[in-house]
Amino acid sequence: MRGIKDRFLGMIVLVIIYYGLYLGITGGLAPVDLTLGLVSSVIASALTVDILIRDPGKLSPARLFRVAEYLLRYFFVDEVKAHISVSKIILSPKLRIMPGFVRVPYYVRSDYAVLMIANSITNTPGTVTIDVDEKHGYLLVHWIDTRSTDPLVCRSMISLGYESYARKIFD
Repeated sequence: MRGIKDRFLGMIVLVIIYYGLYLGITGGLAPVDLTLGLVSSVIASALTVDILIRDPGKLSPARLFRVAEYLLRYFFVDEVKAHISVSKIILSPKLRIMPGFVRVPYYVRSDYAVLMIANSITNTPGTVTIDVDEKHGYLLVHWIDTRSTDPLVCRSMISLGYESYARKIFD
């Protein structure tokens, strides 16, 4: 069993995450919403801290800053660029796309880092992660406009930025 201090630190981090998600999803700022969200977050963090926080030593302000930095970049830069690109494809009078499957190698160690990369790819318009090959260290990705089939070129175009953040946050 982990120490009480480590468990408490993990719970605080999870409460912040859960509370932020709760407020973001509900959008309610009435006192009852704020109270219910806080109570729900505390209960959920107590139930999941031992499952989600594997190494409490990795919980540092620097890593939490990287999470915030990643989220801001992802939602306000990467997502916007991808939406514009897909919109151009959709609105083009002639669809000049080459959809296809590509292998995208990854070089992170933790399952959480791989999950972050795969989810980032899937949530970005124009790409979907189909499979994770842990043995060979690559993701199978469906790309709406396959510009290359070279795995390293695909990595640089699709997942390099996500992998950089995933490594700083989880590895």
